[in-house]
Amino acid sequence: MSRPLLTAVKWSMVKVPKDGGVDDLFRMAKEAGFDGISLTAPGVYDLDEVRRARDKYALPVHNINVAAHWDVRMSDPDPAVRDAALKNTVGAIEFAHAVGASTVLQVVGKVTDPERENLQQVAERSRDQILRALPVASRLGVRIACENVGNGHGTTLAEWREYLAAFDSPWVGAFFDIGNHDRFDGGAPAWIRGLGSLILKLDVKDHDHAAQKNCDLFQGNVDWPGVRAAIDEIGYAGWTTAEVRGGDVPALTRVDRDMRKALGI
Repeated sequence: MSRPLLTAVKWSMVKVPKDGGVDDLFRMAKEAGFDGISLTAPGVYDLDEVRRARDKYALPVHNINVAAHWDVRMSDPDPAVRDAALKNTVGAIEFAHAVGASTVLQVVGKVTDPERENLQQVAERSRDQILRALPVASRLGVRIACENVGNGHGTTLAEWREYLAAFDSPWVGAFFDIGNHDRFDGGAPAWIRGLGSLILKLDVKDHDHAAQKNCDLFQGNVDWPGVRAAIDEIGYAGWTTAEVRGGDVPALTRVDRDMRKALGI
């Protein structure tokens, strides 16, 4: 069955020529067959260059990852670092609005220390920063799509759903990563059903359970028929972004082809 889904490539997957730039990034993504692209900001790309390439190749920018959100964390014990993280989030939201993207991907923090940056502190501190960013997000029409995997926070469905639902806002939800969540109890299909309408966007990769590593599509253990059924059940429609090994145009073309096969597009 054909699903109302669109494929996108993450900027980091596109191996532009050594002397290439933004134009090559968009050209290669377009040639590979993707419907759109995901970038990162602030401080990475020139806004005018992105707009020109977007329009030239008719390739929309659907999402902006918040730059440096792993190192400059919303959950950092230092209030000054948390303020810098908020500034990055707002900058990403403003860049997203300027290029027509509908979301920013925000890693909410990382559990690094049982006393100074623990699970409760990550939840509380990141919630405070996201609430401070919400006025800008809602005014500009850009949703904050939170990511939880690999940071020790939101590792159970109940915990992650409670965190997201507590915002009680249409401007906050999940950027759900299929491969990352497949390692958890129930696998990706159960998480998709459990989060339901809280899912704003999908990242697409596979996961090798034996090696405990993410991997290319069809090289792991993700139950793709189950994923497709779960997506149908919650009525998800919209963007799906590849996050696997990239490369040149032929390599990217294979990724787009595999995404469409995995998701039934």
